[in-house]
Order: sequence, then structure tokens, then C-alpha cells
Amino acid sequence: MNKIKVMNDVLANKIAAGEVVEKCVSVVKELVENSVDAGSTEIKIEVVEAGTKLIKVVDNGSGMSKEDALLAFQRHATSKLYDEMGLFRISSLGFRGEALPSIAAVSKVELKTSTGKVGTKIIIDGGRLIKQEASDARKGTEIMVENLFYNTPARLKYLHSLYSELANICEYVNKMALSYPEIKFKLTSDDKVLLNTDGSGNLLKVIKEIYGSDVARRMRKISVFNDDYDVDGFVSLPEVTRSTRTHMVTLVNKRVVRNAELNRAINDAYHTYKPETRYPIVVLNINTDPSLIDVNVHPAKLDIKFSNFEDLKELIKNGIKQVLGKALLIPKIEKKEVKKQNVQEQQLNLERQNVIENETIDYSLFDDDMYSVNEELQIEEKKKEDEQEDKKFYNEEKKKVIMPEMYPIGLAKGTYIICHNELGIYLIDQHAAKERINYEGYKKAFGNPNESSIKMLVPLILDFPSNEFIIIKQNLDVLRNMHFDISEYGNNSFIVKEHPTWLKQGYEEESIKKILEVLISEEKNFSIEKFREKAAIMLSCKMAIKANMNISLKEMEALIDDLRRCENPYTCPHGRPTTIFFSNYELEKMFKRAM
Repeated sequence: MNKIKVMNDVLANKIAAGEVVEKCVSVVKELVENSVDAGSTEIKIEVVEAGTKLIKVVDNGSGMSKEDALLAFQRHATSKLYDEMGLFRISSLGFRGEALPSIAAVSKVELKTSTGKVGTKIIIDGGRLIKQEASDARKGTEIMVENLFYNTPARLKYLHSLYSELANICEYVNKMALSYPEIKFKLTSDDKVLLNTDGSGNLLKVIKEIYGSDVARRMRKISVFNDDYDVDGFVSLPEVTRSTRTHMVTLVNKRVVRNAELNRAINDAYHTYKPETRYPIVVLNINTDPSLIDVNVHPAKLDIKFSNFEDLKELIKNGIKQVLGKALLIPKIEKKEVKKQNVQEQQLNLERQNVIENETIDYSLFDDDMYSVNEELQIEEKKKEDEQEDKKFYNEEKKKVIMPEMYPIGLAKGTYIICHNELGIYLIDQHAAKERINYEGYKKAFGNPNESSIKMLVPLILDFPSNEFIIIKQNLDVLRNMHFDISEYGNNSFIVKEHPTWLKQGYEEESIKKILEVLISEEKNFSIEKFREKAAIMLSCKMAIKANMNISLKEMEALIDDLRRCENPYTCPHGRPTTIFFSNYELEKMFKRAM
């Protein structure tokens, strides 16, 4: 075996770079975070060929002296942490002192920086200092990273397509812009502007810049707090969802973090308001004392540990529910603007079509959808109109928005009830509406100890395979608490003699079998609440009016009255809308009576 030797700094930094600089976005992240920590109010990011050829970051922050600029390229040199106790009160984005030496080890770096007096220029190539000289005295820092991974070809080989690398950069810069609306961010790629925020501090404006005005209008402000945490930001109405969790942005003291349980709490707040496979657009900033969190648990500082985490999750979940409870959640049919896609959404679309190219990026896909000052005002005005409409139907006693009264006039396709009132025309999906009514009824009945039961004229005997028999046997008490008289009956069989009154007449056997199917399917992570929830959803669907079933006007009126009494009358338990609204104004526009 060869003798053990201490590695030289150049080799050590190249190896360390493997942890700190995984891809192009890692470089952008480290440089932008340094700019934020330097107190910048304007940060410009420029990339060429998705950052493989050039990454340039220019800021107007505090800048560095000549001595600090040289020290910044030494490992574990930092201005943000001085002792171990500092780990318990980290407020800066960076603090480890590894980024710049790691980046410089695998690229050519040119740094210009000044505190406003004398400027310094430093050039480093592959970790070796090439030049240091005086530079202009513009306050701030300009850093160029060229030919990333040129001296580590294995790393270069494993980069994704240029489009994928660029999408990652855009996603990161978008999230930083959402974290710091008071900073002006400008991102360009091959001279094409991809993001340009105004630094006004208005978070809704940043959301509009990233997602477009249609989404911005459908965001609602959230602001809740407890003794340890203060949460504020924006959450989308349930009609605005995406296919991935990427757009659920959680920030802790303005740091973008990744936490599956926080995402679950957010998603749980939307339960039955949207389909399970869709996710809301959310921007939440959680402010807390740095001593209550630990950000030093992941190399990229994305994962985070919280004190009193259960309280935080409940705070967020209840806060979102309150926001949704104050909104009239009936989707409106309006003339849609051309949707402004952000880069990562475009990337996903392209991947589906298998047209991503490694060498070039087609910038026709990045056409800016620029907005005038007039449209900015229109967005704000339309959003205010929507919120005013919500207030019109807000019931102070029930602390929620009440669905407006509407009057049925007919049925379309044997499925959609046509209604009207002074505001416009409504279409109600009779199956989805009945599902919602059934679901809320079953949920109450499942947890009601005062429910009564009915004896079956002929007891029901059910046979099961031995594994399923064991699962049901373990949970007989759960079924008995739901007012089923069920007991063992011979080998691998059960007998049901009584059932609760809420089972629909004529469907008793089918309902009992379905409930037992849900019980068996929940065997691995059994929870009474989860079981009741799934059973209620399953039964509500099975017992609802089906499509193409014609009902009378009187039955329509009764259905609408029952729907209006629901806690959430706007969606079925699977998250599909029960009601869609055509405003008088939109109808007049369609008939060219209004412009």
C-alpha cells in the first residue's frame, strides 16, 4: 500500500467541489446567496449555454477589500460565522466558507469587487491564482465563472441537457425572487431576459412576473402566527394547481427550504378542495428565532429541523383553511390570457414531447409576455373585485363564505343542472354535488356515538381469505363503533346482523362490502381517521346520483339547498368542482353586448 500523504490545496479543492458544486445551478446558488448576504438591492445573473460556458453575477452589495477578496478563495474562510455558538443563530444564507474555493477549483474565475474606494480584480484558473490587480471602484461585486468543469471532464459528462440545466437555474432564481421581493433580480440567458423583477417589495408582483396575471389574481394572502412562528405569504385558490410540488415554496427566515412534512401539511389543508394528484401554488415565509431551527443538517442547506414542529404544521394547515373558508370557490368561465409559462414548466412540456436538444436552446419558447402598467392596475382591480365578491357572501356567524342562492331552470346532458340568479348563470354537476352532500353526511355519522342501527331482515354472511379475515378481526371494534353488529361466524367468515341507519336502503350489502374493502386496503398504516375518511369518500361516490339520470326541478332545488348547507360546497371529495359560474358580464361579452 502507498504511503499516506496530505493532499495539496488544488487537489483537495477539486474533491471538495464535488460536494459543493454538483451542477450549474449550484454555482448560481452560491454566488447569488453571497450577493444577498452582502446587502445587495439589485442582482443581475447572466448565463451562456445554461452556465456551462459562462455564469456572471453582478451586484451592488457591500463589496470586499483586497485582503478579504483573496481570503474568500481559501477554504473555510467566512465573514458569517466565528465560533460554534454561531451555528445556533445563523441568519445568513451562506456560512461554511467552501463555495468560492470549490468553484474556482473547477473553472476559470474572474472577480472584480470594491467597497466603494479602491477596486480589486482577481483571476483564478483551476484553483491557481493567475493575476491580482487594482480595478474600478464601483461599489459591489462582479464575478464571472467560465468553462465550468473544464478540468474535471467526468463531472461535465454527467451534466443534464442544456435545457434541463437552464430550467434548474430558472427555478432557483424564481424562488430567490419570491424570497426577496425587495431585491431587483434580472436573469438573462444568451442575451434573452427570462426574469426581471422590480425590487418593490411587492410579493404579488413577483408572483405575476413568474406565473402571469391569471395566477396572480387567484392568489390569496395568508398571515398567521403563534408564540414561536409567524407565517405570511400567498396561497392559490383550489382552481389553480400544478402537476408537481415544485411550486409549493416554503421559506424559513427567507431561506428556501425543503421539507416533505411541511408540504404534506399544506396539501392536507386543500384536502377535498382539489384532486389528490394536483398541487397548489404556495409561497410561505416562516419567520422565527434562528435558535428554534437547525439549517446545518444538509450539505445544500435545503433540509431543516424545527422546534415545536407539530404546532407549526397545525398553524399552517388551519391558516390555509381559514383563507379558503373566506373565498367563494366557484370557478368562473372567463376569456383566458395566453398563459405565461415559467422555464421549468416549459421544460416538462418539452420532455413529454421528447424534443430537448443537448447543444442548443430554442428561445422562441421563452418569448416574454410583457405587461403594461395599465394591466398591472387591471390585475389589482380584478383581484380586489374578486375579494369584494367573496366578502358579499361572507357569513360572520359561521366565519365562512356562503354559496349564493340560485334557482334551477333545467338539466343539460342529464348531468348538469342549469341555474341562474342576479349575478349570472351556474352549472352544477349533479353527481359531484351529491357526492359532496353524502361525504359530509357520512363524515358526521361515522364519528357520532348517538347514531342508531337497524336489524337486517336476513343477516349478511361474508367469507374472506385468511389474511383479510385477520385484518378485519383486528379492527372489529372500529366497525362496532360505527354501529355495525358484526362478529366471527365459522372459519374465515363474519356475520353482520345490524347496520347504521345512514346506509342507503337497497344498497346495504354493497356498502358493507365496500367499507370492508377500504379497511383491508388500509392495513399497513391503519388509522381510524384515515379509514373513516376513505370510507366516506368511497360511499359518497357509490351512493350519489349518476350522470345521465334525469331529476325533477323539485329534486334539483332540494339538491342545491343541501349543497349550500355543506361546509365546502365547491368541490366533490375528490377535488373536482361541483359548480361553474358564467357572470352576466362574461355572457354579454360572448354575445358582443359588452367589450
